[in-house]
Parts: sequence; C-alpha cells; structure tokens
Amino acid sequence: MRRWRAVWDPPRPHVHPLRSPAGACLTVDAPADHPWHHGLWFAIKFVDGDNFWEEVPPFGVLRTRTVTGNPVTGLRAEIDWVRPDGEAVAVRETRELHHRDLDGAYAIDWTETLVAARDVVLDRTPFTTWGGYGGLTLRGAGDWTDTTLCLPDGTSRARVLGEPAPWCALAGHTPAGPAGVVLCWHPQNPRHPVPWYASTRAETYGTGWANFCNAAFLWHEPLRLPAGEPLVLRHRVIVHDGHWDAARAAEAYATWTG
Repeated sequence: MRRWRAVWDPPRPHVHPLRSPAGACLTVDAPADHPWHHGLWFAIKFVDGDNFWEEVPPFGVLRTRTVTGNPVTGLRAEIDWVRPDGEAVAVRETRELHHRDLDGAYAIDWTETLVAARDVVLDRTPFTTWGGYGGLTLRGAGDWTDTTLCLPDGTSRARVLGEPAPWCALAGHTPAGPAGVVLCWHPQNPRHPVPWYASTRAETYGTGWANFCNAAFLWHEPLRLPAGEPLVLRHRVIVHDGHWDAARAAEAYATWTG
C-alpha cells in the first residue's frame, strides 16, 4: 500500500491521500466547507495582491512544468505560479519531496525553493477571528476524531493562534486506531520558530470544519522576495501510529535537525 501520493495537477499540486502506517487516510481533498483545501499542500495567500489560496475567480494557479524522480530517491517538480491573468509568472517554485522510513513511523521531507522573476511581496490576510495563513498546510480527514494539537510545552490544545514553535503535532483516533502527524519547521528557515495557525474543530469556521494545521510564516507581517533571490523553506512531515507525547515528537525533531 502506498503511504502517500503526490498529485501535480493545477490549481494546487498537493499530497493526498496521506495515510498512517496502519493505512488510515489522514487527509481530505476539496472538502465542501473549503474546496481549495487539498490534503497536504503549499501555497501563499497573496503574491503582490494576487490570490493563490482560495479558488474563487480571479485566482492564481500553480502549474507543474516537470516532475522527475520517485518517492524513494526523491521527487523534484518545477512549478510556475501563474497570475490570474493567465500570462505572467509570479514565482518559479522547485518542490522536493523525499520519503524517509522511521522507527514506527515515516516522514516526508518537503523543501520549497521560491524564486521571483521580479521583486514581489508574499502576504496574508491579517488574523482577526481567522487569517494569518500561508505556507505548508495540512487539512485532516473528518473521520480523524477526538483530535488535539500539541506544541513543545506538552499542553493539549483545540486551537493554536500564532504561537511560535519548531513543530506542531495533530493527533487523534482513526478507523485504523490512534495516529498523528507532526509538522516540523527547520531552524535554518527564516522566521524561526514559526507561528502556527491550527484548529481541530471550531465553530468559528462553520459546520464540517476539522483538523487544520499551517506553518504560518507570514503571520506577523508580509515578506519581500527580491528578484532572483531564492527563498528556501525546509519542512519534515512525520506520520505515526499510536500516541506520541511531546517528548517523543521533540526527539524526532531533534533527530531531523541534529
């Protein structure tokens, strides 16, 4: 059984399904409440004011040009961020995905390299009751229940609103048993430790909402990306069965960064 599948179709290349080692599907693609959520994906809300997040016209499209390799040796995709007018390319992206087998778990090492053809500003909707999002994001399946969020302090949460941390864990029960995902932000990334925007279930977002986790590196302010200057963002997505406490997640993070 394949543990995860990379999808390269526009408007948002993504990973779905993302499965636990026991086989439970942990992601959802295009849920009715937010059809622009696609499993495990990377996007920025605004590039020079053009929307690359919600798929409500006019919106920008991430169009894959080439894909090489395989999950074992590594996948490498070249992706154009095409503005809503369909002509200009705002950003060129290189996305690298590598599968790593771990003890009782596995990981996807996900590296983004963004290069702008001219100076651009990466931005978000500032947080009020919602907002602040942009970057690597997970939307979890609706039958992943009794979920909680955990940061390195070990406290269980239902929501995380801009708290900075090197990693954020989402865990709960699936039809195949308990399982979880730890999203990790590398210390060499800009704006480390990254603010997290995450929720299990909250009435703020409407009926059906569940299981969202975002490494929101634009939470506090936009980021200017000068022409030709690569922005490199490294992540590790750890997928595990069973119950992991904060100490085990921290150990897995340290193994990655050590």
